[in-house]
Amino acid sequence: MGKLRVGLIFGGRSGEHEVSLRSARAVIQALDGERYEVIPIAIAKDGRWLPPAESWRMLPSASIPSTPHSSPERDAVTIIGDLNWQGLVHLGEDGTRVERLDVVFPVLHGTYGEDGTIQGLLEMANIPYVGCGVLASACGMDKVAMKSLFRAVGLPICRYLWFLRAEWETKPSEVIKRIEHEIGFPCFVKPANLGSSVGVTRATDRASLEAALTEAALYDRKIVVEEALDVREIECAVLGNEDPQASLPGEYVVLDRRAEFLDYTEKYGQTGHVEFVTPAPVAAELVREIQQMACRAFRAIDGAGLARVDFFLRRDTDELLINEINTMPGLTDVSGYPKMWAASGLDFPQLLDRLIELALERHRDKARNRTSLAH
Repeated sequence: MGKLRVGLIFGGRSGEHEVSLRSARAVIQALDGERYEVIPIAIAKDGRWLPPAESWRMLPSASIPSTPHSSPERDAVTIIGDLNWQGLVHLGEDGTRVERLDVVFPVLHGTYGEDGTIQGLLEMANIPYVGCGVLASACGMDKVAMKSLFRAVGLPICRYLWFLRAEWETKPSEVIKRIEHEIGFPCFVKPANLGSSVGVTRATDRASLEAALTEAALYDRKIVVEEALDVREIECAVLGNEDPQASLPGEYVVLDRRAEFLDYTEKYGQTGHVEFVTPAPVAAELVREIQQMACRAFRAIDGAGLARVDFFLRRDTDELLINEINTMPGLTDVSGYPKMWAASGLDFPQLLDRLIELALERHRDKARNRTSLAH
């Protein structure tokens, strides 16, 4: 049996482009070369899909392998498929070449990658892919939809409100008054559809709130405002399809008070202000509660493959609240998701093996549905 051909899609048009490159590099380095052949498929910031030769060069510190299937830089890439076949087409001046893909690993973070868009393309092409489907990805990206689903299944969340950018632009004084009345200060202002804390600001008074709302409105038409609590930030990794399993939790520990919250720089800039500790120093009973709630959150959005669930543990009451779910968590060398599974006894190569197995398993299950419909 030959190697499994893995189409690794990375980059993308979102504000998390660089994180995606780092995740892709980590995945390529960890995948077993005896089992897999990686076909890199980069998406540039302007949305162009790049052929393998050019895709390799986008990866941080990556050397270009000698691959006969790599295409000239002028080529474009298209995903194609049908009920019995799936692949990757290179469209170039020197002719069209087709490569079969056994599974796609979309290591894309944020919009146009983690929000159901790429998942819809892969569903239409009938290609097995790692991670959540269209519905779960879309709901996991949109914080308003996500919180509505959590609330519907009885999961505890912090106080929040949301509104459209148009409301802020046309009725700013009303929006400010509503936030002051319903949420108060301090509070967090967030774009509804971004990850990695991009566009997130902590507001402590009316002036900083106005600046925060203007900032969030640059990124999304939907804005979320949440109460700011004195909390410990706990995370838990989930893995599976129908019967998801949860890892030991991890915790972001603030080492320097200059880190007011975990923004993009603190998460990925290695500032030294915070440290991710695995496993989190919490009691065994709380570990079980975190794991159970993480799996409930995963099921609430109809998750598949993988997700990271973020929690707030209130310092004043010890109440555990769900903050959000991330359906394509970072897989970089500083990311919490692989670290939590490593602490739980599953190293990164084994974790990637399992993610690919889950993708193929889910695809086979969907094929059963198509067969039933055909009859």
